[in-house]
Amino acid sequence: MATTNPDISVVVPLYNEQESLPELLAWIRRVMEANSYSFEVIFIDDGSSDNSWNIVRSLRRNDPNVRGIRFRRNYGKSAALYCGFEAARGNVVITMDADLQDSPDEIPELYRMITLERYDLVSGWKKQRHDPLGKTLPSKFFNFCARTASGIRLHDFNCGLKAYRNKVVKSIEVYGEMHRFIPLLAKSAGFRQIGEKVVQHRARKYGVSKFGWERMIKGYLDLVTVMFMSKFGKSPMYFFGGLGTLMFLVGGSTAIALIADKLYKQAHALPIRGVTDQPLFFIAITAVIIGVQLFLAGFLGELIGRNSGERNRYLIDERIEAGESQDADTETPTTAPSERKKSGSKNMAPPPGSNDIPSPAQTERDLFSI
Repeated sequence: MATTNPDISVVVPLYNEQESLPELLAWIRRVMEANSYSFEVIFIDDGSSDNSWNIVRSLRRNDPNVRGIRFRRNYGKSAALYCGFEAARGNVVITMDADLQDSPDEIPELYRMITLERYDLVSGWKKQRHDPLGKTLPSKFFNFCARTASGIRLHDFNCGLKAYRNKVVKSIEVYGEMHRFIPLLAKSAGFRQIGEKVVQHRARKYGVSKFGWERMIKGYLDLVTVMFMSKFGKSPMYFFGGLGTLMFLVGGSTAIALIADKLYKQAHALPIRGVTDQPLFFIAITAVIIGVQLFLAGFLGELIGRNSGERNRYLIDERIEAGESQDADTETPTTAPSERKKSGSKNMAPPPGSNDIPSPAQTERDLFSI
């Protein structure tokens, strides 16, 4: 029996938030019923050590709109969002934190911006924050760097309150600590209509923050990673080969110039300084060696990419066949003939190094209302 997708899926990652969950669900339900939205709420328990999962179970017994996913251990917010996005069935997907600092009262306007103003993604902007100075200043600096590097004019990349068209969350892969850069991932996937809305930021009512200063270091490294992958992920030779060729030419030209200078002075009986006595010669040789290594790194990257099953994975937004237009609400991968016989997940597999992040089939979870 076919089921109709709900209007809204609310994805809520949580870690040790047992006090706030009943209040959050009641608030979401009031907003949804007041606006006559069909909805589902997906709680992703990221390995909580308190009673959060039992609270989710009890909420499910009283509300059929509740679904739950539980990790065996703590994997991080990106892993929770990845599994939540895969499970979401709503036409619009809204993410919010479980600590009650994000207000569900923002949901109707976010939904309107997605459905009526045709945004692909709307990010919240906590213009007035109820956080200590030690948290707001690093956040402002991080957002400035992300805004400058990505070209996306958002003030608050890391705001947990966001709204997405369903096909956006089905087309991006969130891993590591990449949840901070979902707008950039969406832009790289071809979703250009990215908007922003000023949202209310409430003071934390229960518990303490789960994030520390180390997230600034991780955020910087992740920004470099996502910028590189968005530009050179499918053609690493453009970066490594180009930089390697430049260093090889500069180093080689410098070495040749030093040798030519020695030969010229020798031919004209001028004072000669040995080539190997000059530090510049060794710098030039080092540049040549590094240039060759970078070029080979790009070459190896191309060989690995050529043998990857994801090499011909493209996001198709719409098809027109036999006079009929079909809107592709989900990702349609195009694969090589040798790959078409293989069955696989609709989402990208986690990249090398992130195999520890479980797929929904590998997590110990209860997934309700399927």
